[in-house]
Amino acid sequence: MRDALPSGLLAILVDMPPAVPSTSVQRTYRYLRLAVAGTVVVIYVSVGLAAASVGWLASVSDYFYTPARNAFVGALIAAALALVALSGRGAERALLDAAALFAPLIALVPTTLAPGSVPGVVVPCVHRCFPPEFAADAANGVATYLVVGLLTILVGVLLAALRQVSLETVGFSLVSSTAVLVVVGALWLFARDAFLAQGHFVATIAFFGLFASVAVINAFPRRGDPPPMVFRALYVAIALGLVAVLVVYVALLPDSDATGVPVVLLAEAAALTLFFAFWVVQGIEKWNDGDPSIRPAGVDLGT
Repeated sequence: MRDALPSGLLAILVDMPPAVPSTSVQRTYRYLRLAVAGTVVVIYVSVGLAAASVGWLASVSDYFYTPARNAFVGALIAAALALVALSGRGAERALLDAAALFAPLIALVPTTLAPGSVPGVVVPCVHRCFPPEFAADAANGVATYLVVGLLTILVGVLLAALRQVSLETVGFSLVSSTAVLVVVGALWLFARDAFLAQGHFVATIAFFGLFASVAVINAFPRRGDPPPMVFRALYVAIALGLVAVLVVYVALLPDSDATGVPVVLLAEAAALTLFFAFWVVQGIEKWNDGDPSIRPAGVDLGT
């Protein structure tokens, strides 16, 4: 097992100090990082179980139309909430908050399907299109997304007005959230067919693209000391891997049904694996990071 680990990472794991009483902030951040990584496990397990009955489909997203749907949607919603809680400070906060806006759209706006790709789902087109029988589900999901998003923005504005949070800190997130909600609402009202045809695809690209930027920021932080070289290398590798996967995803998606190779399935699985790897790496790197900069001086958070 030791030989399979990078030497730098192995040294860090071996030299980790014995467990000491942790603060509530440390435990919260530890559990959140583990939970985000766990959402990928949930998706993999649910897809694997569904594949036993419906077979291997063209993409992970296609399993929305199988018994894996509830676990798939729930995992993405949970990941979005955890990303907001973990968003931290500065550019990383802005990027994670933005990524959290797109994760629910991936869950609530299903992907298009090719005819006959999922047993029992009727697709009335020659190539890929949105199954009409799921239009009501998408409508409910998008409406819920818009209403809850608006309420969240109003709460943020209220907290800023009451000076419970700094407008400088949350300003970008409020502006970006408002912009995304306006665009989603406008497309839903005035270009619904195009939104259903492309919404899942665009949200997926945006989510993983933003996350590649998060990995770069963790490798080269603007505040504080940079991580040890082994972690920096891993973050860079994750970022480059996500970029490569997205390029393949965008380039080959239009012809994926004709190739006979599940290119999209492999690309989405690779992206999820890299997403999982990021949280494992960051969890190890920051396991004992109490993030003292978020508390006032002299305040003991307790054990």
